[in-house]
Amino acid sequence: LCLQVGDTVHILEKLEATFPGSYCSLLAPGSQQEIIIPADLPLVQELGATLREWAQIWQTLYVANKAILFRGVQQMSYSLIEYRSQIVSGTLPKDDLVELKKKVTAKIDYGNRILGLDLVVRDEAGNTLDPDKTSTVSLFRAHETASRSVDDRIQEEKTRLQNLEMRRQTLFSTVHTYSLLMNLKNFVCNIGEDAELLMSLYDPDQSEFISENFLVRWDSTGMPKEIEKLNNLPALFTDLSSSDLMRQRVFLVCQIIRVGSMELKEGKKHTGGLRRPFGVAVMDITDIAHGKTDDEDKQHFIPFHLQRVLLVFASLNLFTCLLPGLFVTLKLLAGDLAQVRKDYPHLVDRSTAIVRKMGFPEIILPGIVRNDIYVTLLQGEFDRGKKKTPKNVEVILSVHDDEVIFPGAGYDGITEYKSVIYYQVKQPCWNETVKVTIPIEDVCRCHLRVLFRHRSSQDSRDKSEKPFGMAFDRLMRRDGTTLKDGRHELIVYKVDVKKTEDAKVYLTLPATWAEVEEKEKQTGKPFHHSGVIPVTKDTFQIATLTCSTKLTQNVDLLGLLNWRSNPEDLGQILQRLMEVEGAEIVKFLQDTLDALFNIMMETSEKDTYDSLVFDALVFIITLIGDIKFQHFNPVLETYINKHFSATLAYMKLTKVLNHYVGHAEEPALAERLYAALKALKYLFRFIVKSRVLYLRYPRRSIQNNPLSLSCCKITTAILAFFRSLISVLLAKFIESIPDLQLVRQKLGCMCKMVESDLFRQPGRSP
Repeated sequence: LCLQVGDTVHILEKLEATFPGSYCSLLAPGSQQEIIIPADLPLVQELGATLREWAQIWQTLYVANKAILFRGVQQMSYSLIEYRSQIVSGTLPKDDLVELKKKVTAKIDYGNRILGLDLVVRDEAGNTLDPDKTSTVSLFRAHETASRSVDDRIQEEKTRLQNLEMRRQTLFSTVHTYSLLMNLKNFVCNIGEDAELLMSLYDPDQSEFISENFLVRWDSTGMPKEIEKLNNLPALFTDLSSSDLMRQRVFLVCQIIRVGSMELKEGKKHTGGLRRPFGVAVMDITDIAHGKTDDEDKQHFIPFHLQRVLLVFASLNLFTCLLPGLFVTLKLLAGDLAQVRKDYPHLVDRSTAIVRKMGFPEIILPGIVRNDIYVTLLQGEFDRGKKKTPKNVEVILSVHDDEVIFPGAGYDGITEYKSVIYYQVKQPCWNETVKVTIPIEDVCRCHLRVLFRHRSSQDSRDKSEKPFGMAFDRLMRRDGTTLKDGRHELIVYKVDVKKTEDAKVYLTLPATWAEVEEKEKQTGKPFHHSGVIPVTKDTFQIATLTCSTKLTQNVDLLGLLNWRSNPEDLGQILQRLMEVEGAEIVKFLQDTLDALFNIMMETSEKDTYDSLVFDALVFIITLIGDIKFQHFNPVLETYINKHFSATLAYMKLTKVLNHYVGHAEEPALAERLYAALKALKYLFRFIVKSRVLYLRYPRRSIQNNPLSLSCCKITTAILAFFRSLISVLLAKFIESIPDLQLVRQKLGCMCKMVESDLFRQPGRSP
């Protein structure tokens, strides 16, 4: 027995050696006894007892690693806690309370059954039956009724899960791109200062963010800065692939940044406008991402998880009846941005912020242009200098172009971005990501510049503080490729106001320690900095991710896209193209195909590069046929139908193909021919499309040339006269294929022949 001092024990029977009677004070019959009458409703008491019992089982399930049942008990417990808070609030109308009571009892009985606990027998109103006041027959009938009801509930749950699984399989088997619609209904937290909410999707197993940030600004009165969006702040997380959603775990993370003084204290002398970390809210949305939930209109409450925030609230007496947190709704939609806008115009309108994935979608359709560079401020280590304590470092990121930095979707670009400030931390870790969007033609002249400044909590001291360090990095390398994805350790230079303002001065210096190492390898000498700006002992790291359909990080692919600048190296360029990774080629599929066919068109009078272009085209078609990139087949189809325009390509392609077939015995061409036959479907698609485009070309040259007109008439006459010869050739073609090979393809070919006009012609001997 779990007893405490002061508890009343009702002894029903006294036996030997069952419980030490010396610990209990026996009351004489007829004496006054303390009777405790609970203030809560019986249902509330039952909820509390059930939750305490389930909590012990929940811990046991976690230790036993029974993940599915563990998560099921967790969700049911959360539901009961929510129901209990609604009942205790006392604000529910009588009808709603009766309906809620039925939900609670059904949930408790269902949970007890799947956990193997005793079934509670109830009456029709959901009240627990008293065995002392209910007959045995009535108890038995009520038990049977309750048992059938629970069995029906379990069967309904199984059916619901089966329907959800079928819906999920249908959804993920037919669509390649998805969107997640989130609507921020409310932000419950009286900070007393302006705040920024940064919401994004996160993979906890890979420790990486999936999407960019959705930014919402909140004022000091606890209202959104755009008051017309109160209770309606929608954001669409788009470009998500099935692999993104089917991760083991997906979280919705909200970072709360306080914008004000260094500490939550009132005073006019304190520095204002500082971005300080305040809290974080996290919600596991794995079931929603996997399509395993059917309650898409439900409002989810996401509480803050930061002990320091709770301590601040307690010290400032800011606690209210509501725990600080967010109210959001989430809905998974099939399709990309264009498809979602078409299918759900009532959900996605002009006010909806578009939150892009930090990466490419599973399919990049031709004509889509994107040029985003994501820059993450990672970490640094800064010398305290003459100060007794570490510095309060603020990082100021700028790009030498106006309004191209986007801290989050939902707001226009800014010229410079100021980081969060950590109070007296020697090695701050920021992990703040911003998007840099620059016109493609301007990337070559832009670079990142980072300034480091100590911020004082006193306004008078802060005004005299100047930047103590500077770092930079170029967005485009000297060979024309963009900044490599990944981490970059920047060199921190000492700030000289005159020299650091002139980009021409510091751009001649190395930007990263990787550049220094590369230079040392080339020269064979150790690096000695003798530049006009001294280097500090501080260290700083950033990470970049380029999502561009026009700028590549591969030198060989860049050589093909810019082949006109080096026409003498065209042979080597085409050879190196077939060594480029497939993932890089499919990102630039339209530009790569355009470049190949432009080479064909612009060298139509020569046949120097015909074989190389043909082999490169076969390489790309084979690449898309690979299972890893097979979802790009619709992209290739779209390119052929809507973007392909090479009217003379059919001549070159048929010429090279005929050459390979005619010299199949040569070992050097046998492998090329085999690869071409595997890509024959799309080769003929290109040939036919090119010929059709050629015939659609303005016919003035043909009309004005009697010889060309005569040739056209002769060709038509030959085709009509030699139909029987074509029939014989087709028959020989079918017969030449071995009997047990390509059976399905032969049958398909014969079906097409039977359906053609050739089969309807009267038979003649050739």
